[in-house]
Amino acid sequence: MSKFLQVNLADLAKGAIVAALATVLGMVTTILNSGHLPTGSDWKGIAMAALTALGAYVAKNLFTNSEGGFLAKEKPADS
Repeated sequence: MSKFLQVNLADLAKGAIVAALATVLGMVTTILNSGHLPTGSDWKGIAMAALTALGAYVAKNLFTNSEGGFLAKEKPADS
């Protein structure tokens, strides 16, 4: 897990996978249930929603410390 106000590549990759899968599966399912196949403009909307979800995931990780505390710095290690 990343440190407070830092995001590492592993977190970014996990966020991209979660954002892409959740958005694509959710939106494509909705489109298919309406009886249509996704069009080019649908895919643009899906991509924008996935990028928004990725941004939210990265922001959450940016403000969460390595101990899971939101908006809290890490506690200093005991010497």
